[in-house]
Amino acid sequence: MAKDEVMETGGGGDFAAKDYTDPPPAPLIDAAELASWSLYRAVIAEFIATLLFLYITVATVIGYKHQTDPAVNSAADAACGGVGVLGIAWAFGGMIFVLVYCTAGISGGHINPAVTFGLFLARKVSLVRALLYMIAQCLGAMCGVGLVKAFQSAYFVRYGGGANTLAAGYSKGTGLAAEIIGTFVLVYTVFSATDPKRSARDSHVPVLAPLPIGFAVFMVHLATIPITGTGINPARSLGAAVIYNKDKAWDDQVEHYLFTCTLQTTVPFSC
Repeated sequence: MAKDEVMETGGGGDFAAKDYTDPPPAPLIDAAELASWSLYRAVIAEFIATLLFLYITVATVIGYKHQTDPAVNSAADAACGGVGVLGIAWAFGGMIFVLVYCTAGISGGHINPAVTFGLFLARKVSLVRALLYMIAQCLGAMCGVGLVKAFQSAYFVRYGGGANTLAAGYSKGTGLAAEIIGTFVLVYTVFSATDPKRSARDSHVPVLAPLPIGFAVFMVHLATIPITGTGINPARSLGAAVIYNKDKAWDDQVEHYLFTCTLQTTVPFSC
């Protein structure tokens, strides 16, 4: 649109250059990046952020299941105990808001291989950076869930280890569709919140980018926790499946979550 390309500067019909700057496309392979400390600092930030994300969120899930276990608590306590699905959704959305805010200036605050993959397809990050980010995110997720298992060893296996599994009564196709749509919502929000054109157009309405991203995670969790437990983050799903290491978790992991990154590839091209 013309509004994206130029900005009128006065009543005389004069026009100036567009009031935002498009960053140049990232190179596909940037070998020089490997010699830059900023790359490794960003990779470390992604590792730590994903570790903290999984530790807080999976611990919340395990704690909720323990508090609502009728075998441990009275019927009244089990029916009304814990943070509930709403609280779990807030834990995921709130942690994403906090961690994206903290790491955006270091690594871009991806904390999700699906986000990294989408940004790579849009030429926002190089292949080298994308691969290192995704490795760091998956390792961070495993370490975060490992901490939960170490601290809550009495409850971890009993309550499913926070792993994503398909709920009874839902087909695998339904679970897959829910994950595709949820991941699309998240990645689409990331692209919208970080679009330089939007920032220039709507400069009179300042928006903190981590806020809509966190809310997107929150809303998707409300919708899909009853179906799949909500993946939308391959590192989150993989980390929990690796540490929990049970057949049900692995079956649903292979069927649904490992394909999440590739099935939302239309997002970069629709923004």
